[in-house]
Amino acid sequence: MRWELHLALAEQRTISLAPTKLRADARRNRDRLIEVAADAFAQKGAEASLEYIARQAGVGIGTLYRHFPTREHLVEVVYRRELEGLAAAAIELSQKYAPDAALEEWMQRFVNYIATKRGMSNSLRILMTSNSSLFADSSGLLRGALGSLLEKAAEQGLIRKDMETMDVLHALSSIYSIPDAADWRDRSHRLIGLLMDGLRCHK
Repeated sequence: MRWELHLALAEQRTISLAPTKLRADARRNRDRLIEVAADAFAQKGAEASLEYIARQAGVGIGTLYRHFPTREHLVEVVYRRELEGLAAAAIELSQKYAPDAALEEWMQRFVNYIATKRGMSNSLRILMTSNSSLFADSSGLLRGALGSLLEKAAEQGLIRKDMETMDVLHALSSIYSIPDAADWRDRSHRLIGLLMDGLRCHK
């Protein structure tokens, strides 16, 4: 299965999580809550309360609970949104930049994905026991997106051809283990620079 098809199927699952009949204002509230929650989880981590998210979105906590009865409901939708956005970015960046630049920019965006994921870690652990498709999508989408970028860069002789997609993905995922300190984003971006230096062909 081509990873673009995998992405389309994953997006369909996300759409199916949303109520099919929502008034325009209710849909705007729901979309705003998802957007604010993603930013809150990335910036504040586990400290981002549902009350804080509702307040930042400009709605009451009752509105949030009508759309997302539990924190895990909200986390699942946000996680799928971030995952699908990162996967889709591989296509967007490939059309905009040279293959090696597209690869590096995608890996830099991976830092934001990790930041949001870290902020949802407790709820994701709960979901992991009850929603296998969520994490199957994660593995397939990220592997496919990164693999397509690596392949294009290697075909043009811009990076080494002996790198396995999963090896690079595991190296990227190690960012998750960096201590959650004030400088963790800077450290993450520096590590990606080092990874790119290792991937590039040095003549």
